[in-house]
Amino acid sequence: MTSANALWERLGDLKDGESSQVVTRLFSTYERILEKDPDNTEALRFFKNLENAVDFCQQCNLNRR
Repeated sequence: MTSANALWERLGDLKDGESSQVVTRLFSTYERILEKDPDNTEALRFFKNLENAVDFCQQCNLNRR
């Protein structure tokens, strides 16, 4: 498994548009997990964390206006 630091660097090296592909891939992976097991703790945590991140970014964008 890649270290968190190395993975952070790889994320920073993504080209335009690739980060949205990464999020889409993660989303569909965890969506499939939830379809098979609606109580999967890992997948539920992923979606909660994703929701929190989206809310945070939207709030930051509102504050900049």
